[in-house]
Amino acid sequence: MKKSIHHAEHYIWGDHCDGWHLVKTDTLSVIQEQMPPGTAEEYHFHERAQQLFYILAGQAHFEIEGNTFTVDKGEAIHVLPLQKHAIRNEGRQDLIFLVISEPKSHGDRKTVTKGADEA
Repeated sequence: MKKSIHHAEHYIWGDHCDGWHLVKTDTLSVIQEQMPPGTAEEYHFHERAQQLFYILAGQAHFEIEGNTFTVDKGEAIHVLPLQKHAIRNEGRQDLIFLVISEPKSHGDRKTVTKGADEA
């Protein structure tokens, strides 16, 4: 079945970020997300879901287990279950990416409060 953000279920998250469910099943989730400049998500992990973030436009900054990674357009980063992570858009343009989760990550998210040793 053909999919696009023009016909997909839409939701808003964080500080004016958008998401569109391209595939939404219990075993697989494919979401296109868009983050305006200066936005970030909360540091968190998933107990079961592994995720692949593929950057379509812009540049993403990830923190994974206290390490920082820059991921450019056309690149991806793989986050395993239980790995604490967050994505930020430090650029001047919208960050657009796919997040592919197996199994689905909704309902599997645990927010982490960063301690002094992780700041």
